[in-house]
Amino acid sequence: MNLVLFGPPASGKGTQAKRLVAERGMVQLSTGDMLRAAIAAGSPMGKQVEPILAAGHLVPDAIVIGLIEEQMPRAEAAGGAIFDGFPRNVAQAEALDSMLAARGGGIDVVVRLKVNDAELLERVTQRFKEQGRPDDNPETFKARLEQYNAQTAPLLPYYAGQGKLVEVDGMGSIDAVAKAIDAALETMPA
Repeated sequence: MNLVLFGPPASGKGTQAKRLVAERGMVQLSTGDMLRAAIAAGSPMGKQVEPILAAGHLVPDAIVIGLIEEQMPRAEAAGGAIFDGFPRNVAQAEALDSMLAARGGGIDVVVRLKVNDAELLERVTQRFKEQGRPDDNPETFKARLEQYNAQTAPLLPYYAGQGKLVEVDGMGSIDAVAKAIDAALETMPA
């Protein structure tokens, strides 16, 4: 099963993806985690994307798609991928669909975590205090949220048109959100 967890920054995608990995054995493909690891390692890609992320901008599609494609054999061996933070725009979604189709697969379900902007700002401010992630700086977050609303939100009709979109209230507790996601996944073929 290939699953997209969809929602704005700090909506809980990473938390839910980690849970699904532990419970279902799937592979989480978090572009944010992959990019932060490249920065921490000081790799050429890390040096290229660090100023982009620090400014709150999205990393170019070609870089992100390349990262995802490198990880697909591992995800396929595990029985599926959880795409966390990808795709971020219709062009990436189309590229992902093409890449997966060429590999004999596709996206099975897109789970949208519905949350509100004020709650997200509170979450990010708290996470910034606790973890100090540079991309969680409240000012950087506001730029990321604006980009999400402008560029990523148009993916909703793209996936709804394919009949793959399921919406989950992301404002509940972690457990309540998990139960809603599990209920959505139970309707999908294994």
